[in-house]
Amino acid sequence: QVQLVESGGGLVQAGGSLRLSCAASGRTFSSYAMGWFRQAPGKEREFVAAISWSGGSTYYAASVRGRYRISRDNAKNTVYLQMNSLRPEDTAVYTCAAARRESSLYYTPETEYDYWGQGTQITVSS
Repeated sequence: QVQLVESGGGLVQAGGSLRLSCAASGRTFSSYAMGWFRQAPGKEREFVAAISWSGGSTYYAASVRGRYRISRDNAKNTVYLQMNSLRPEDTAVYTCAAARRESSLYYTPETEYDYWGQGTQITVSS
């Protein structure tokens, strides 16, 4: 069992930056791939970014590639999402997730993940 707790959300102006953190419980964090998803009001949850268990591979949605960066610190059981050049359309609840198995789908589908956090709100004002 893995518990995930996100932090770092808030209100930011367009063009600004935020860094989200997702702290995981348990001693097996380093064996999980980790992902970030987001859900805007009235929309379905969508994939944002993912990182392999070692941190050696990262994957991004086209809408955030070049602006967001996912990273992890296995010693701290934490995964991060650095978000730069934020836009109003980035406003959403951001949720981290953990995947136990390797994915042939670049960890994009929600079904690849076994554990989910509660989410943190990001609001980007124009």
